[in-house]
Amino acid sequence: MTGNGIAIRTACKADLPGIVKLQHANQLAQGGTLAAELTSEQIEEMMSDMPQVVACRGEEVVAFLMTTSRTVNSLRPIPVVEKTLQAYAYLDDDAYIYGPICVSETERGGGLAQAMFEHLLALEPGRQGVLFIRGDNQPSIKAHRKMGMNQVGEFTLNGAQFQVFAYKAMAPARRG
Repeated sequence: MTGNGIAIRTACKADLPGIVKLQHANQLAQGGTLAAELTSEQIEEMMSDMPQVVACRGEEVVAFLMTTSRTVNSLRPIPVVEKTLQAYAYLDDDAYIYGPICVSETERGGGLAQAMFEHLLALEPGRQGVLFIRGDNQPSIKAHRKMGMNQVGEFTLNGAQFQVFAYKAMAPARRG
């Protein structure tokens, strides 16, 4: 839970309509920054494999952070994700794909991206994540650097420049 009546938690099937609605509202064609649109079926498949994180104000999904294992991604390869994986040669065997992440326009600037990322790190300790960000999406690049992620590569696809970032969640310290 964070302030302002927003709960951060692992998504469940009941969150699918809210995730799909928010995702659609933030597509490039709608003036947003999301370049790919996942179907409910794809998101549900991702949920069965890895945690998906949502921020909810009451019952409304106001932000989400998706993750995908490389195994599930290989079932329906997405060109931009494939280029991301090719651009960074130092992936751990159990590395996963981070993203997309989306915060509704009305909730931006309130720390939700960071809070969802911290929730994800607690769920996946010791694992490496890799992601791409369009080079012209400076707010996202700035936010992900602030989260402690490092740029590790770049590529061009369909005339657009992308930056590749990676991070590794720290495993919790053992108490002796």
